[in-house]
Amino acid sequence: MYIHHVAAYLPAEIITNEHFTRLNGLSHEWITERTGIRTRRKATPGENTNTMAVEATRRALAGAPAFPAADVDLIVGATYTPHDTIYTVAHAVQRELQVSDIPVVSVSSACSSLLNAVEIVEGYFALGKARRALVVVSEHNTAYNNEHDTVAGHLWGDGAATLLLSPERLAPTDLHVRTVLTGGAGNVGKADASVTLKPVERGIVMPHGKDVFTHACQYMSRVTQQVLERNGLSVADVAYLIPHQANLRITRNVVQQLGLPEERAVSNIEELGNTGCAGAAIALADIWPRLQPSEQVVVTVFGGGYSYGAMLLGR
Repeated sequence: MYIHHVAAYLPAEIITNEHFTRLNGLSHEWITERTGIRTRRKATPGENTNTMAVEATRRALAGAPAFPAADVDLIVGATYTPHDTIYTVAHAVQRELQVSDIPVVSVSSACSSLLNAVEIVEGYFALGKARRALVVVSEHNTAYNNEHDTVAGHLWGDGAATLLLSPERLAPTDLHVRTVLTGGAGNVGKADASVTLKPVERGIVMPHGKDVFTHACQYMSRVTQQVLERNGLSVADVAYLIPHQANLRITRNVVQQLGLPEERAVSNIEELGNTGCAGAAIALADIWPRLQPSEQVVVTVFGGGYSYGAMLLGR
């Protein structure tokens, strides 16, 4: 299986840390020290999870003439911040492309949903049920977030990305998806309460950040090692590590555990905040133009509910 292209969409509005200083007294220094976040993007009143997903898809297809929209025969959408829980992000993309009578699937595994979506595509390809697939990840965190929450209200940003996948290589620049591993640890620690989003109650809350931090570092490091070992590789073979973009301190802890130079970790959380399951895909879009032949890339993710995964990519 190959990723033929990836593109992202980010709202234009930038929210600085000073916004939260004015709102609830959290200083720029306090936020950056604990999270690494300096700014984040916020969808405008006319934007939502579906519109951002559609725009990311337009950009992905515009950059991939060998992957016409008419050939798309599978769409897998992923989000935990839906605009509509019935007419899902995948349905919205299908309407945009005007492709009928194909599978459209939506998945929600918190911030690890990107890799769950890729794994679903892998299954469709293996069964011969699809040949040209889209994975669309989009989060409208600010629609659910409580900015007055001094624990987690300053963490969230909005954005989307779309990956184009095929079972065979379409171009020399395609990235080979060598291994995808996912898992769930919902029975571990405070997985049931650490990060929750109950739309009829209070939106996104994170009362047990330390538990999230501990398990995120543990699981992302471990599953990264597992995908490398399955392919006979070591950490030294990794050109780029793309971790879930949740907290810069988590990223630094993971690379330290792995023994990977920090400059090989791709990070966008400083400018974008936590963009949920879209964050790692946006980071992949960021480095896509500079990837070189023979370079190995690992995407590793962890989400609330303590789902996790890693994916090894190479050319």
